[in-house]
Amino acid sequence: MAMMKIKKGDTVKVIAGKDNGKEGKVISVDHKNSKVVVEGVNMITKHLKPSQANQNGGIIQKEAPLDASNVMLVFKGKPTRVGFKIDGDKKVRIAKKTGDVID
Repeated sequence: MAMMKIKKGDTVKVIAGKDNGKEGKVISVDHKNSKVVVEGVNMITKHLKPSQANQNGGIIQKEAPLDASNVMLVFKGKPTRVGFKIDGDKKVRIAKKTGDVID
């Protein structure tokens, strides 16, 4: 299981694939498979059968997971790579482009 440099709530930019160039907020992160789900990106059409929860069923649009290597963190309006640094006794994420602490 690789270390994920992207967290839930981060703003990311897609750098590869059919949605190249789009930006959005990370909804969920799957550490085991290194996948991320980004709001409004990689939309798929899903056909639902009628069920107890959804009486009518129908066709819905939803986000599908992207590989984490295909997204890049946006910090101060620009995409940047992410590194780690020990700050006192805490491990913090830093933006490689500027060297600023992200969180």
